[in-house]
Amino acid sequence: MLIWLQQFLVRYPELALFLVIAAGYWIGSFRIGAFSLGPVTGSLFAGLAVGDFAHVPVSSMTKSFLFLLFLFGVGYSVGPQFVLAMKRDGLKPMLMAIVVSLTGLAAAIVVGRVLKLDPGLAAGLLSGALSQSAAMGTATDAVNSLPVSEAQRALFVSHIAVADAVCYIFGYAGVITFCTIIVPALLKIDLKTEALKLEQTLGITRTRPGLVSAWRKFELRAYRLDDDAAIAGLTVAAAEARVPGQRVFIHRIRRGERILEAEPGMMLAAGDVVALSAPRQIIVELVEPHGEEVEDQELLDIPLISADVFLINPKLAGSSLQQASEQSWARGLYLRALSRGGEALPIAAGIVLQRGDLLRIVGPETVVQNAAKNIGVIVAPSTSIDFVVLGLAIFFGGLVGVLLSFSVGGVTISLSTSVGTLLAGLLVGYLRTRLPTFGRIPDGAISLMTSLGLAAFVGLTGIHAGPIFLSAIRESGIGLLLGGMIVTLLPQIVGFCFGHFILRMNPILLLGALTGAQTVTAAMAAIQERSGSSVVVLGYTPAYPISNILLTTWGSVMVVVFAG
Repeated sequence: MLIWLQQFLVRYPELALFLVIAAGYWIGSFRIGAFSLGPVTGSLFAGLAVGDFAHVPVSSMTKSFLFLLFLFGVGYSVGPQFVLAMKRDGLKPMLMAIVVSLTGLAAAIVVGRVLKLDPGLAAGLLSGALSQSAAMGTATDAVNSLPVSEAQRALFVSHIAVADAVCYIFGYAGVITFCTIIVPALLKIDLKTEALKLEQTLGITRTRPGLVSAWRKFELRAYRLDDDAAIAGLTVAAAEARVPGQRVFIHRIRRGERILEAEPGMMLAAGDVVALSAPRQIIVELVEPHGEEVEDQELLDIPLISADVFLINPKLAGSSLQQASEQSWARGLYLRALSRGGEALPIAAGIVLQRGDLLRIVGPETVVQNAAKNIGVIVAPSTSIDFVVLGLAIFFGGLVGVLLSFSVGGVTISLSTSVGTLLAGLLVGYLRTRLPTFGRIPDGAISLMTSLGLAAFVGLTGIHAGPIFLSAIRESGIGLLLGGMIVTLLPQIVGFCFGHFILRMNPILLLGALTGAQTVTAAMAAIQERSGSSVVVLGYTPAYPISNILLTTWGSVMVVVFAG
């Protein structure tokens, strides 16, 4: 039976790959506390096991195809944040990302030299210890360009997977431990207390559940103004202003048999029935005790829509949510969600908007349409992919990567198709902030490209390395594991000292920047859980795209350095 299965996998390598992906996602789903291998590393271990069991042939073209799709998807998704990080108030986290990434590269080079590693093991040491599996792909691309025999290249590529597998577990768990336990102990802080302080600075309050900010889900109800109603005799604008700091709006007024659209200067009178919208808590606590609610279907029949709006207006970028909410076009508008680079941001008065942010707004149709013109453009859900832009961007990006070359120690090294494709993705992603309808690729398609593309590529690398995995482990010994621990922790230590003593960062934002600088999203999630707050994402989002690009390119750098 086992012999038959081996022969089957060798004969149908495409089915072996799907088996590896399925097993990888299954292995990666197991969790111990905040730690899990994740689907990519799970696919690596599954590939190593399948490769050790059966010598499944691996297609280099298939590997390259999958990895280029992954790189373009990464560039496309982080492009807006990568470019705009240079212009926004995320300068400190961005500097943290650069320092941590450079420290990681330097540490990997020093450790690799001390351990006398070959280019494959050195690149795998970096990708595993810094938990950046994408560096395996750029390293593989660089290895295939080396002027060595085909057998030597195959050995180096196999060694990349071996070293990554050895170093990855601590590379992941080490950052989680350092950021959630060691740093709070060194600073002698309580994460929940510090997060609460930062929230208060930003205008977030937890005193009343559901009212984290003025821009929240709302209720639309109708109330009759009695003779003694406090707002009778006031203008609509004055009535709305009686609840300072909250978004309370009067949309329509029934006066006798007529229904009037409320204007700020319109005077309210006893007997009027007003259609009022406000956050639910405001209505329950401040309106209901002083008004008679009536059921008026005709009055409340206001066309409401929800829309995702891409922020491209340079006049709005740099404004806080509080400042934006005070604009005349924002009257009657509510913000339900705010995201940056795919990460949800807390909604608070002090949060500063940036170009490329995605705002989910809700309100009367005319109000939403007018607001969208002042914010940017409405991003309508789309299921179609612009394959023309996708294909040409990868082609020309790879072409530029091959043509652009530089000399290192007398050896001519090209930028490579992988780095060129990554840069092409960055460019197309950034152009979305200028031309949102250009090169539209749905989020689901990008997720498939990045998730499945990398998992399949790494799984194939594992299959290729499987036959020599155990022997390579015996040769590298404990030194590779200990070296990987140094490469994991040293950037975190240097980054912590740089952020705390030089940049004087807020502790929560410092922790967010540390997790983003080493691209360990699980560590950021662990901090959110321990602090009971999502504000850590404000430090994570500017650092993540910078490090994601730098750490990915370091794979090529390691091969160049150790091949010299």
